[in-house]
Parts: sequence; C-alpha cells; structure tokens
Amino acid sequence: MILRIDRLLTALPENKHPDANAAAAVQELLGGKYGEMSTLMNYTFQSFNFRGRDQLRPYYDLIANIAAEEYGHIELVSYAINLCLTGASKRGTDPTTAPLEEIKNSRNSYHWIAAGQAALPCDSQGNWWNGSYVTATGNLKMDLLFNFHLECGARANKMRAYESTSNPTARAMIGFLLVRGGVHIVAYAKALEKLTGVNVGKLLPIPDLSNKKFPEARVHEEKGLHRILYQFSPEDYKGAGAVWSGNHPEDGQPLTYQHLPADFGAKVPDLEPEPQLTAPLDPDTMKDLLNKMK
Repeated sequence: MILRIDRLLTALPENKHPDANAAAAVQELLGGKYGEMSTLMNYTFQSFNFRGRDQLRPYYDLIANIAAEEYGHIELVSYAINLCLTGASKRGTDPTTAPLEEIKNSRNSYHWIAAGQAALPCDSQGNWWNGSYVTATGNLKMDLLFNFHLECGARANKMRAYESTSNPTARAMIGFLLVRGGVHIVAYAKALEKLTGVNVGKLLPIPDLSNKKFPEARVHEEKGLHRILYQFSPEDYKGAGAVWSGNHPEDGQPLTYQHLPADFGAKVPDLEPEPQLTAPLDPDTMKDLLNKMK
C-alpha cells in the first residue's frame, strides 16, 4: 500500500503569468510513453508480479521502493501543469462573453474542454496514457534492462520539455525530476551490474548531457540529492540499500540510502477557482454550500 503525505517533493514557484502551452509540453512528462505514469505503472506491476521475492529481496525492494517515489513524481508534474494553466482563460460567471476564447488556440484543448484547466492522463498531443506502455515480463534481467531504458527515455524527454519553455514553474519541476530520475537510472544500472557483472554505469549519462547544465537541476545536485535513494516506507524495503551502494558513476561520490527527512518537500499549492469552468463548482453553489457549512 502507499502511505500518502500531503506535501510535494519540491517547491514549485507560482507563475506570474499563465502559460497553457508550457502545460501542454509538460503533459508529455506525465502521460507520454516515457512519462511518470509509465514509470509508476511499470515498477508497480513488476513489484506486484515479482516471483522469488524472498531469494531476490534487494531487487524486489528496489523496484517497489522506486515505484512509491514515482507516485510523488506524478503529483509534482500534475501540479506544475495546473499552475501553468491557472488563470489561462478569462475568469467570470457570464458564459455569453466567451470566457474561453483567449485559450482556444492553445495546443491541448483537453485541458479546458475535458478538465477544469487541469492535468490529465495524456501526452502532449492529447493521446490518453494506456497500459500497453507497461512491461512486466517476469524475467528480472529483462525488466531491469527495460527500466533502465525507460528512465533514460524519460530523461531525454525532460530535457526537450525544458528546452521548449522558459516557464519558471515548469523548469523548477523538470530540474528536480532530472536529478531524481537520474537516481533511478543509476539504481537500475547498479542492479544490472550486481546481477550480471556488466558495468552499465559506464554508459552514463544518457543522453550525453550533464544535469549541471540545467541550473534548476544543479541546485539539487549541489545538495547531494543525486546520490541519495530515499526509503519510501517507515520500515519496509530496507533491502534496496544492498543494491544502492558504492559510488556514483559520474562524480565518484558515495551513495546513501536513507529515510526522507522530516522536513522534506513543500506545501501543496492551493489552486484558485476557475468560475468560467464551474471549477470546482458554480460560484453561487459554492457560496450556498459555505453558508450551510458555517
């Protein structure tokens, strides 16, 4: 089961100006083939279906533990999208003024046609995420190799999304995930090395561009977040530390496996209502409901 905490993994700056097209680009990082929904569901099903768990406990613990962090990554990308979309259309309660006219030329119309200017489980083109993106073969070598590939593909897409926008909210989110996704790349490389003897770490980084090129990523690497695998459970998945050991393949610094600090993360943004979309409710209905609750 997942223990959920009402905090984001990192702080996201609120936009001074809405940016619907930045939100559209970032959607790829949520519901694309190499998006966070894919990483979550791949590792989740691999952990559910893991056979020989007691004999191979460190590998099971690693996959299950990373799956738990991916849930937080989905949450983080979703809030980045939502912050970019907040205020992107004209707020008001009169539908005859065409309050959505200003946003109609934005790239992903699902954001306001199918949702209240909010994130959806789709890619940057509006194609819905689907289960065919999940690979859970039951063979540990094949699954670990696929996971390594998946994380490298996700990293490439993050870089391209970063280069697609100068939006500070989107870039802050992407910078953090470049670092944390990099942890998962190294983790699967370490797992393959310990399982097979092949030094997969010599391939890194993929793509051949250091996180230090991205200021929003560099600030987290300077804190050592690229060398820490967090234990996303109070007691369980301790065995992952047996895989996440040794030194980082890029800077040679020691790796650590530890619990999340008590003050880790940031407050979840309180998204403003969008009355023209009756999100969350028609304004008059909201007033009546609040009065009744009082």
